Amino acid sequence: MTTPLTVEQLHPRLGQLTLIDVRSPGEYASGHVPGALNVPLDRLDQALAALRAAAERGELAIACASGRRAATACRQLAGAGVPARVLTGGTDAWAAAGHPLERPAGARAVWAMDRQVRFAAGTLVLLGLVADRALPGTRRLAAAVGGGLVFSSLTDTCAMGRALGRLPFNRPRSGAPGLDETLAALGR
Repeated sequence: MTTPLTVEQLHPRLGQLTLIDVRSPGEYASGHVPGALNVPLDRLDQALAALRAAAERGELAIACASGRRAATACRQLAGAGVPARVLTGGTDAWAAAGHPLERPAGARAVWAMDRQVRFAAGTLVLLGLVADRALPGTRRLAAAVGGGLVFSSLTDTCAMGRALGRLPFNRPRSGAPGLDETLAALGR
């Protein structure tokens, strides 16, 4: 079970704990809680040793856009014996409370991953159904996407999200800190 951390609890303690944002680098660059370090959810295993070390030095908190991916990350970390708290409501709740988001210079807004997944899935379903008129059988694409969404909800995983996270607009921009720099910062 993950222990929640509210925005009201986090705000006064921001400099006292290690805050990890598990969104894609593009999402992170479009606005994150000040001081948060970016370790995308799909790279959490690579950062496990550094996260364990950070948790041994002090409290570890995990954030994402709404808290869902952060809760998944906390469960993964708990399974590896690393205690962490999830920021309830994520950066959305942080911003809604009137707190500023940090953005690198020149960063552009990127849709949240769940929005990207909904857009891609909906587009594929529509394409499959429309193309079926010209190429019978392509509606199977729509069925495959639907099956993938059901599997995703049952397993609380998202292959489409992982794939979209690899697209250029979700990757770190040149000059932006990558995972290696984040791991170095965690090792301080």
